[in-house]
Amino acid sequence: MSETLKVKQALTGNEAFAFAMKQINPDVVAAYPITPATEIVQIFSKYVADGEVDTEFVAVESEHSAMSACIGAATAGARVMTGTSSQGLALMHEVLYIASALRLPIVLAEVNRALSAPINIHCDHSDTMGSRDSGWIQIYCENANEGYHSLIQAVKIAETINLPVMVTLDGFIISHGMEVVETLETDVVRQYLGKRKPLYNVLDYENPIMVGPLDLTDYYFEHKRQQIEAMKKAKDVIEEVITDYNKRFGFDFPVFAEAYRMEDAEYAILSMSSAAGTMKEAVDVMREKGEKVGLVRLKVFRPFPYEVLQEFFKNVKAIGVMDRSDSVSTMGGPVFNEVRSALYDLDTRPRIMNFVFGLGGRDFPLSDALYIVNRVKELKEGKTLDFVEYVGVRE
Repeated sequence: MSETLKVKQALTGNEAFAFAMKQINPDVVAAYPITPATEIVQIFSKYVADGEVDTEFVAVESEHSAMSACIGAATAGARVMTGTSSQGLALMHEVLYIASALRLPIVLAEVNRALSAPINIHCDHSDTMGSRDSGWIQIYCENANEGYHSLIQAVKIAETINLPVMVTLDGFIISHGMEVVETLETDVVRQYLGKRKPLYNVLDYENPIMVGPLDLTDYYFEHKRQQIEAMKKAKDVIEEVITDYNKRFGFDFPVFAEAYRMEDAEYAILSMSSAAGTMKEAVDVMREKGEKVGLVRLKVFRPFPYEVLQEFFKNVKAIGVMDRSDSVSTMGGPVFNEVRSALYDLDTRPRIMNFVFGLGGRDFPLSDALYIVNRVKELKEGKTLDFVEYVGVRE
């Protein structure tokens, strides 16, 4: 594909999400505004009002209704999208499970924000981590450019495996920060995605089906088993879609995780989303001092790519896992617990500790990133440390 098909634009993360949605031109968008994701559907609704898309825009009275409307439209065969954040995603929680169990390829543009209480409108990952077991594929983006392309890829992934996908950006840090986004031409996006070919259509009255019936001890287990199998197969689909996208349009987006200076790393950090940028700088600083440290940026959290992490970390002696949320279980954050479980069966098991940081939008400066690298270095050298540390908090 020609490089001339790419256009560089200065966009915020929310604008990048909205522009991708405009190019996708979904059949239905149902949404309720919530900070910091409000701009996504606010901008998109202007595209609708100006006749730039064919989308049926459904303004509802809550996020629960938004996802319910999305489910209804998706079961009727429509290509459906929405956007939300924080308490809005929490209010969708009940119906998120219905979307995934009915195998509906809904795509959600999600802006990460802390959950109440106390009330907070800034970034952390407690909202999406609270929905991590709802059967949705979860993609965490480092910047607006990756968010734009991931939203387009998400439609292809969702409609290939028939599972819903949420693509996330860090609230205010990325959602309201402007940067260069390399966009495709609209015709190219629409040709790439084509028309949705639904698994079923409840409006097909010549071939009637029953959707969402009571399913007790007789078949519920079997239906959930099928859903689990679909999520396993989603790994192949995600790899195929992103690899094909890179080849078609000349990009180099990572599939499940990005390895940064890991070629000879003796110890490493695992990070997600925007914090990975700061951590890459910290790795560079330490590399200039001769330290063999690397970074793995986890991009896909559901399905959890444990095989990829086992390969990346099989030769390191110590790992620091960063969580922008806490499970309040006294066992650290959700990313830490899943990574530690994934590495348990390695022949040579690395030492591993957790760093919870940035809750409620607390800044994550380079000094904190360097602190984390130095603590993992101490862990590698045999020092006994608490397995969970809270970085940047006043205690």
